[in-house]
Amino acid sequence: MNSNIDVAYIYPAPYWTSGEHDWIKSLLLFFDEVSILLPHYMYGRHQLADPTLVQPLEELGLLRVLEPNDWIDNTARVELVQTMNGLIGSGAFDALDRTEHFQELSQSRAGYGVDVDVADELMHTLFEMDLARPTGDGVSIPMHPVIRSTMLVLLGQLARGIGSRQGLNVHPTTADTAGVRDLLQFLLVEDMPSAGRVVTLDCEPAGLEMGPVPLDDLLDFRVENLAAHKAYMMSLRGFMIELGDVPQGPERDTLLIQRREALADHARALQKHSRTQLRKNLGSFGVGVAGAAWSAVSGDLVSLALGGGSLLLGLGGSKPDTMGAYSYLFAASGSFR
Repeated sequence: MNSNIDVAYIYPAPYWTSGEHDWIKSLLLFFDEVSILLPHYMYGRHQLADPTLVQPLEELGLLRVLEPNDWIDNTARVELVQTMNGLIGSGAFDALDRTEHFQELSQSRAGYGVDVDVADELMHTLFEMDLARPTGDGVSIPMHPVIRSTMLVLLGQLARGIGSRQGLNVHPTTADTAGVRDLLQFLLVEDMPSAGRVVTLDCEPAGLEMGPVPLDDLLDFRVENLAAHKAYMMSLRGFMIELGDVPQGPERDTLLIQRREALADHARALQKHSRTQLRKNLGSFGVGVAGAAWSAVSGDLVSLALGGGSLLLGLGGSKPDTMGAYSYLFAASGSFR
């Protein structure tokens, strides 16, 4: 395994839909690959969900399909079961409505595999609480939707540790920012900071729209601006180290807000130096800068990645000296608008 590879781990769903097509393309401007956790019996459904993007990504080796029995190691299974048992013991699920429609979760993602006894013990407890039911197809388990979502979100939280043990830099990423944040707050489980989440905050001022951009152009852009990309990622990793030392709460929120303010300052500087060239685009920049939505900051942020290249491209050869590592973010706005 190559420890220099940065992989975006898409969760909680086992694959993305066509409605998340543009989001996945944006991730590719930052990360070397995207990955999904897809049980073997579901293979092929991801292609049907978004055939125009899945096929070329698989052909280019940019989509890593993780099979749960191979990906979820014994350490992660034990951690998953222990966390679930802790939540059950705390009464987190006691008030759930048992009449809700149950949803299927593959046995492989429910902890079965290396240590089946551990998973059996958890499932037995959930059966007794009427929060799960015995398998009807031999490959999946019907569960209360909150139980299912909790296990998938916890697997997303555990993905970094699994990746580290397999020599990968894994970054949990989700399009369901509010849903994941609300679930973790409901469970009183701390949402561990990840690079994939902070990038969401970074990207709002750039206001990129990746839908119309051909995949080849996007990938070429990343390669051509490799130096800017590396500078941004180095800055991002340094910030993640700083953020990881701070417990979730007001102090972490302050760090995130300060980072957003720095990006907003850079956006305003870019506007000032390129007012003539960017006159038609000032409105969308303003939305990202002046309309900062801080509600997303309160629970940490979950994943959208964008990238870019030379700030001079299309901007009349002028740039503020203060852009620094953030130039990678704003360059895409000049190239992909």
